[in-house]
Amino acid sequence: MAKLKDIDNAAEQKGSLLVTIWQFVKFIFVSLLAMIVQFVLLNTLQLIPAIKELYTVPFEWQFFVYPVAIGGLGYFIVSNVANVMAQIVAFFVNKEKTFNSGANVAVALPIYIVFTIALILFSAWLNPTLKELFVGFDWCNETLAKNIATMICSALQFFLYFPVDKILFHKKKEEKEA
Repeated sequence: MAKLKDIDNAAEQKGSLLVTIWQFVKFIFVSLLAMIVQFVLLNTLQLIPAIKELYTVPFEWQFFVYPVAIGGLGYFIVSNVANVMAQIVAFFVNKEKTFNSGANVAVALPIYIVFTIALILFSAWLNPTLKELFVGFDWCNETLAKNIATMICSALQFFLYFPVDKILFHKKKEEKEA
């Protein structure tokens, strides 16, 4: 971790553009970590017998349509739990490591939660829509379609989270202590 601090300090001496670029590089690695968490959960939670049974229960509410053909209520639960857990990991790692932020968690976390809920609702609509599209056109099998749809939603979230996190985590730890 000392090497990371050294690079952080070197970037800071070069100016704000380089700091932002360095934060973006770190954000990429944290996003990869969050994606690993999401994919592990996406592909293992469905193995739990109680959740496996829910794949045969259609789920439709408002604009969320999860027919049995794409995994029903089980897929809704698994994909959203995996997404939420990945975002929890990303919040804390980005706050501490990517942005080295001393931002007040009591302020930043509720804003992050509202933003995350909005993105998860969007992804909860987009993910099964894409999965059904890929399977419907016989582009790939169910498992590959599920993973590709999740990758697309993750990529969209990635590009939306960086600017939001940059704003939320703007307060440096040193500034808070001073």
